[in-house]
Amino acid sequence: MPRRKERACLYVSIPVICLVIVVVVFVTRFKQQCSDGRFNNGAVAADSETCSNIGRDILKSGGSAVDGAIATLVCTSIINPQSMGIGGGSIFTIMEKSGKVRVISCRETVPKAFKPNLLGECPETFQPTSGVHWIGVPGEIRGYERAHKLYGRLPWDRLFQPTIKMARDGVPVGDILARFLPVLSKESPESPLRQLFQNEQGELFKKGDIVKFEKLADTLEIIAQKGPDAFYMGDIGRNLVSDIQAAGGAISMEDLKSFKVSESDAWDVTLGQYDMYFPPPPAGGATLSFILSTMLGYNLTRESLQGKENILTFQRYVEACKFANGLKKFMKDPNFSSQTEAVEIIQKQFVEKVRAKITSDRTHNVSYYNVTPYLDSHGTTHVSVIAEDGMAVSVTSTINYIFGSRVLSPNTGILLNNELIDFCGKTDKIHAGEQPPSSMSPVIFHSPSEKHTVVIGASGGSMIITGVALTIMNFLWFGKNLEDSIAAPVVYVDSKNILSFEPHFDEAVVEALNKTGHKIQGPRMFYNVVNAVSKEDNCIHAVSDLRKMGKAAGY
Repeated sequence: MPRRKERACLYVSIPVICLVIVVVVFVTRFKQQCSDGRFNNGAVAADSETCSNIGRDILKSGGSAVDGAIATLVCTSIINPQSMGIGGGSIFTIMEKSGKVRVISCRETVPKAFKPNLLGECPETFQPTSGVHWIGVPGEIRGYERAHKLYGRLPWDRLFQPTIKMARDGVPVGDILARFLPVLSKESPESPLRQLFQNEQGELFKKGDIVKFEKLADTLEIIAQKGPDAFYMGDIGRNLVSDIQAAGGAISMEDLKSFKVSESDAWDVTLGQYDMYFPPPPAGGATLSFILSTMLGYNLTRESLQGKENILTFQRYVEACKFANGLKKFMKDPNFSSQTEAVEIIQKQFVEKVRAKITSDRTHNVSYYNVTPYLDSHGTTHVSVIAEDGMAVSVTSTINYIFGSRVLSPNTGILLNNELIDFCGKTDKIHAGEQPPSSMSPVIFHSPSEKHTVVIGASGGSMIITGVALTIMNFLWFGKNLEDSIAAPVVYVDSKNILSFEPHFDEAVVEALNKTGHKIQGPRMFYNVVNAVSKEDNCIHAVSDLRKMGKAAGY
């Protein structure tokens, strides 16, 4: 009797084993169909190849998408230190394996003893604005801590080690950093920031020169070994506060100890076959959502970029951007302001009401769009990640302007933000603990029917929304591939509703919009830099924007 049972089990097991083998072979063969630079498992798109590679290696080592994102950001703090670092803040949009999307915001906050008349010192026009009084309480490391606690797989210290080694050994000054170092020529020779980036003769480094971040390496090593409390409650924090106060700033240990990360579900809207997930205010996702929802109503296709339709498409787009400028005043910290208006602008009825006001043959004065002038800005970095298990991370990090406040803590090697200037022109009053408004829009698009996920975001301050909006329109509606969607020249509508066109933009459109009455200004620097990862079926395509000479990595 037992032998009969054994035979019966054997007869049942053989078909099951064969079925498993067939499934494994099928899956393996299916994965092998990914080609043309696409990846089977996971990918990272950052604004440097070095940091994309570090994020990819973390994924290959069994790390989660969050692990990969954190390691990539830590790396970026020394490869492109003018854009972000642990003296700033981030916003994470995270899609779990289940499909649920969460937001973790560690954006900087107003210190308790902020300068009472700070908003009275706001510049009237955009200019490089530095100074210790504009420093917000850094939240970057607390954000990493929370994201890692919820979603990390690898040990905390593992995420810092590649960057610590590079910081100690030194890294070559890259093209992008070299492009911005000349702005430090106006800094005092005794400035800790200038001393970091100059040789023994007092000359600023050039491309290829080796820069070492030895103090920062020490700081990162302590954080890696002892955890984030070393920054917010320990010697790192005390040294940082001492340096800030010695420079005349107001941040205290109480500010560091009381910093809280904010968490929430992502806001979402439906755009055709896609669900768009984005962080709530004070981030800029709602404004981006408004532009895309407005343009969706025009049923855009490949033909929308042909002939006269092309002119009409961009007329409608710049008009939508002008209305969006009028809505940015509602992107405020929910802990200090009502969210009624912000919630309203993502509603279908509101979008349709505004779309009805968009004219096809003329433009209007500023009052028509209810725009309040504010300062434009640039800076930041963005990282997009998709891991093998399907988890996705879209995260934007910043110290705000190029080199932030230009205040470098000599005892910690930390370059500090100038985030409080983001309040300028957008509010008459600020509060201790408040997060400033932002254009940062780390977003995720997902279509169950198309089996397609797009993880995307941008750097470039006020140009973030322009970069992401036009990339998504190109990719999802105009039929372009991801590289071409990101590389396509953009038109930017600034805070005064003046249009600027990136070089090589369609001249017929420029001429037509000029005749329509739009104010157009000459050449300017374009900081819109989009990094994206797209997963369709089981194949992953990752692209880093060549405007910042980035390169994605995957496996």
